[in-house]
Amino acid sequence: MICSTVQNKDIHEITAALGRCEMAEIRLDSCRLSPDQISQCFISDVPLVATCRISSLMAGDPSLTEAAASRISEDLLIKAAVAGARYVDIELEAPKQMVKRVAAAARENGTAVIRSYHDFSGTDSFEALKAIVEKCMYHSGEIVKIVTTASSESDVQRVMDLYSCFDPSRLIAFCMGEAGRGSRLECLAKGAPFTYASLDGEPAAAPGQWPDRQMYCEVYGTMKFIGYPDAGVCASDQPCPVINVPSSKSFAQRAILAASLCDGVSRLGRYSSCGDNSSAVALVRSLGAEVSLDGDVLVVKGAGTDAVRARLSGGESLNVGESGLLTRLMIPLAGALASGPVTLSGEKTLQKRVISGADEIMAKFGVKVTGQGGECIVPLRVDGALTPGKAEFSGASGSQIISGLLMALPLLQKNSSFVVHDPVSIPYMLITVDILKKFGIRISDEMLGGDDFMLSEGSWDFCTDMLFKVKGGQKYCSADFDMEGDWSTAANFLVAGAVFGRAALSGLDTGSVQADLSIMDILMDAGASLSQYDGNDGCISVQRSPLHSFSVDASQCPDLFPIISVLAAFCQGTSEIGGVDRLAHKECDRGRAILDMLHQMGVESEVRDNVLRISGHSLAQRLLTGKLLKGGDYSTFHDHRMAMALSVASLGADSPVVLDDRECVAKSCPSFFDMLSQAGA
Repeated sequence: MICSTVQNKDIHEITAALGRCEMAEIRLDSCRLSPDQISQCFISDVPLVATCRISSLMAGDPSLTEAAASRISEDLLIKAAVAGARYVDIELEAPKQMVKRVAAAARENGTAVIRSYHDFSGTDSFEALKAIVEKCMYHSGEIVKIVTTASSESDVQRVMDLYSCFDPSRLIAFCMGEAGRGSRLECLAKGAPFTYASLDGEPAAAPGQWPDRQMYCEVYGTMKFIGYPDAGVCASDQPCPVINVPSSKSFAQRAILAASLCDGVSRLGRYSSCGDNSSAVALVRSLGAEVSLDGDVLVVKGAGTDAVRARLSGGESLNVGESGLLTRLMIPLAGALASGPVTLSGEKTLQKRVISGADEIMAKFGVKVTGQGGECIVPLRVDGALTPGKAEFSGASGSQIISGLLMALPLLQKNSSFVVHDPVSIPYMLITVDILKKFGIRISDEMLGGDDFMLSEGSWDFCTDMLFKVKGGQKYCSADFDMEGDWSTAANFLVAGAVFGRAALSGLDTGSVQADLSIMDILMDAGASLSQYDGNDGCISVQRSPLHSFSVDASQCPDLFPIISVLAAFCQGTSEIGGVDRLAHKECDRGRAILDMLHQMGVESEVRDNVLRISGHSLAQRLLTGKLLKGGDYSTFHDHRMAMALSVASLGADSPVVLDDRECVAKSCPSFFDMLSQAGA
């Protein structure tokens, strides 16, 4: 990225300048701001570096001693960190105690520390420069800035050679002076998180500094950034288009089924139609429920459990469309409500997907599940009455059949309890419990684990077992509520904004238990610039910022795999995504599909020990070295998540990415491509 230096300005001039920058360095030693103005400045969504040179303060006020200037610098940098600065720059010569206090404030506020070294007279030996980098890293430097003065090509080469010894995502190294002018671009080609430029039309902050508009042209050319009006420029003082995210189909399908089992009328607000939701509506209509749409409110007049039981006297066939979730929810419900065998039929990719683990788990509750050729693939025959009792089983095959049990067991006359060992997709079980509570069904759930679980204060990443207690004889009661926005869909736009420009999303709840809310943590771990206003359900904004490699276990959020694989391709360094074994029985063998996509696009990647490792490069490095993703004809494998991820990846491709099946997005978000266009792609 390109960081424009902002100096000698008041707060109003700074605010105006930020509308022209994709990233900025605020020189607090020359921009004299009050504490309130510092807060106003650093709340900006534009990634900002706070810099306050002790020597500059002393030059501006000769009466200041070095100790007094150090105290002023320390105070201003801490205030900037507290206000939201993305980085604070502490020069290598700063007093040790000042460094400790500023670094502590930075850690507390999620601000990265840059330790900087400047040589205005020359360029030292390679070994000396290397030692300076190591010293900066040892003394709190998360990023190291090395700037020397070059008088020859060999001076520049010594500085550039530092990139062969250190992680490029942690090093900004270039040279001042005319001889070093090209190194300000070359550092980006080496993988530096950003470089520095002057505001266009204003004096350079150092010899050889480029005007930012000239550097934009050199790096970005005519590239179009999502959310910005002008090609080649990732900056604007105009507001970002806001995308209203459709509701979660995970919520909707559960709620539609629950509403059909009530005797009264339920009103489900913020309903969004998609293939899987339409399949759920068609299914409950076949069970006797009446369903209509009033604006964005789905009105469900439930059939009630007695009427459903009367319809399922045996021999019926229920169509679950292409939805694996609907299939797994209906298996236990068929066992609880039908008086004879029921066949669950499906279509498209579902006819090739193994409903793994369903037969073994259901056998523990007296239900036999059989498919064609001895495999658990639709059409499935569900035979036998669901019986209450106690059971324990592995959760390795997923959470959806467990969610079906949670919906069905309350309808039995006696109590039940079961333990799920090694549970995965825990958030989806919690979604089920939450929705059932809205319909008057009470279920006790408890996460269990060892020392790591206790130390993590109950994080589901360290949960080893889940205990559910279900009281029998319960009755579904009608409910009115709004459904949450879909984090699975939102993740695609958040990644698009973080890598290729900016995005603003409404309709999401950051207090949700949806598994794919994890995209926020993943993006923050990768260095993305995120903000939210007006509480948990306020608009969420994301903007380009320097991205680095990340590590995450995606076992609990497997639907994020395709899009975070694209994210990793643009994060400097090697990212690791664990939980690949969760992908085999999605709409396709999604792990294989992701690897095929990455390899075809020219992204170095491999799967080893259940972990997907992706070697990523920043967008600027890819542009400068000719390593944009490769365009061409791509298979979606008829998987909506793959189609969405490929569409986002196409924003960083060297030629058009042509999908073999665009229509598959209708399974979860029919308006996806319209939304992408609305976002400015």
